[in-house]
Amino acid sequence: MVNETPQEQKLDFKRILPVLVIVLVDLMGLSIIIPLLPLYAARFGSSPFIIGLLQATYPLMQFIGAPILGRLSDRFGRKPVLIASQIGTLGGFILLGFANSLWLLFLSRIIDGLSGANISTAQAAIADSTNEKTRTQGLGLLGAAFGVGFVIGPIIAFVILAASGQNYQMVAFAAALFSFASILLTTFWFKETVGETEDPASARKRPVSFSAFKNALNRPAMLFLLAVMFFYQVAFGGYEQLFSLFTLTRLGMDARDTSGLFVLAGLFIVVVQGGLIGKWSRQKGDRWLVLMGVGALALGLIGTGLTPAIPVPWYDKAKVLESMAGQGAFRVSLQSINIALPEESARGWLGVLWLLIASFPAALGGGVLHPAVNSLITQSSEKNEVGSALGLSAAIYSAANAIAPLFYGALFQWFGGPVPFLAGGVILSALWLVAPKIVKK
Repeated sequence: MVNETPQEQKLDFKRILPVLVIVLVDLMGLSIIIPLLPLYAARFGSSPFIIGLLQATYPLMQFIGAPILGRLSDRFGRKPVLIASQIGTLGGFILLGFANSLWLLFLSRIIDGLSGANISTAQAAIADSTNEKTRTQGLGLLGAAFGVGFVIGPIIAFVILAASGQNYQMVAFAAALFSFASILLTTFWFKETVGETEDPASARKRPVSFSAFKNALNRPAMLFLLAVMFFYQVAFGGYEQLFSLFTLTRLGMDARDTSGLFVLAGLFIVVVQGGLIGKWSRQKGDRWLVLMGVGALALGLIGTGLTPAIPVPWYDKAKVLESMAGQGAFRVSLQSINIALPEESARGWLGVLWLLIASFPAALGGGVLHPAVNSLITQSSEKNEVGSALGLSAAIYSAANAIAPLFYGALFQWFGGPVPFLAGGVILSALWLVAPKIVKK
């Protein structure tokens, strides 16, 4: 009987701390603009379907770029690929700040998406720095850093919007500032992790080709896990990307109000990923986490779709329209806003309280699924293909995120706001029924 050493049982927190801090700063920049982007597009006369198309642009471009960058990180190291990705993100945010038309919004997301391997490269660095016993906890802490970013980012967005009189451009420039800070942190603090697991020279000799992706897909366990990643994110992607449009049209909540909901969801995800997921993984295993996460998400999405159409008590239709129109040189005409807002009659607390309750199981499922599935993926990969496997996982994740807003945007426009969320809940319910046969430990 072989006893595990304390080093094998415990996560080396100091070793992964630079990655966590870099992701935290990076995600603060990203999360600043997430509640804002659908409303940004609505200012230029976009319909729900066009807003969905805009939201799909980033993950579609990431689907193209992430696997290649993941393979490059196996060959040349995590650090140079991470810096290149962050430079692309910085450029996208700067362009977003200067955008005065819809096509510039699309171009900013294309640039960011093509270089968007920040998270998958950070996941690979965590995988380099952990073993099978500590990997889920390490990836969970990475998710917790993601969650903290989603707490702080919307707060910063709220403050900037309040101080600048709903100046969306200032929010984009603040996101660019955080992106620049993450580049500095990666350049001067982050230490390369690929050389810790193998000889860097031998890694550079491996060709950058699609054979590694083909090998991954030939493994049944890997294929099943990628299928789970795809279908759960198709369902959840629409929830994330059209949530602010749903709260606007269903409850009359503007960007500042929705930022508050993102803060609450982020706090809950931090608790789950930072304090609970490691314990649950050790006690019950990653398979249990996946099954529980899918079921919780299904419940949360169905609950969201059933949210009563009762505007919040402070709702003022004229003020919401004014906040969307913006100020100064970047102000748009109120007539160009084609999104239907609720009337002011029958305002109350029921709608927002219902949505808050439904958000908890949704946040729980979203908090555990991604790190649990990726942990199982790394365990099914060869040591020298972890970056490729996580790049492929990121590509599948991005493909789902590209499909989801198009599908949900069409449902939103043609059948109403609740329908896409109910559809997501049905997809997840079906996945929950078949997952025990697909997900094997």
